[in-house]
Amino acid sequence: MKTNFAFALPLCALLFAGCASTGVTRVNSDTTTDLSGYWNDSDVRIACEAITTDCLSSPRLVDFQKKNNRLPVVIVGSFHNDSDEHIDTSIITKKLEIALTNSGKAEFVASKDERLDIRSERQDQQAWASEDTAKEIAAETGADFMLLGSVKTIVDKAGGTSTRVYYIDYELIDIQSNKKVFVGENNDIKKVIKRSSSSF
Repeated sequence: MKTNFAFALPLCALLFAGCASTGVTRVNSDTTTDLSGYWNDSDVRIACEAITTDCLSSPRLVDFQKKNNRLPVVIVGSFHNDSDEHIDTSIITKKLEIALTNSGKAEFVASKDERLDIRSERQDQQAWASEDTAKEIAAETGADFMLLGSVKTIVDKAGGTSTRVYYIDYELIDIQSNKKVFVGENNDIKKVIKRSSSSF
């Protein structure tokens, strides 16, 4: 019994010491943090800000507004992850939607998945809502343009040092004609990562 207690006491001390070493520091959401060298929240913010500025400067969007006397209506389509790591591209599309909508230079319609829920609700209203509050069927606002894109990486490595460059391709397509009215590429995010031999 004494032997078990003598063994358990140092083990408990070790476990408590491990727990005591955990620390959490709160930082501003716009603080650049890069722990692993892989895609992170700072990269999303930097890339989306650049893409938004780039898209909104397109002369064809400006011409569209002048010609039609209204803001262009945009829908964000899919952004494919063609990189060598896991990237949740839904975060990219949502941030782009927020940035472009809040710019006041474009309007957005619901995405394909969102529309299914909305159409179900509208259909339900036909049977259960009062006539003066039920929303009409087939009266949706159609998008003028769709924003599509992809994320790719180029990795170069020698010894314990590697570089990762992220290429984000994006294009704005006229839904009526399938014409690409704007094509852009962002490669602002380039990282040099040095790892000690013990990391491998």
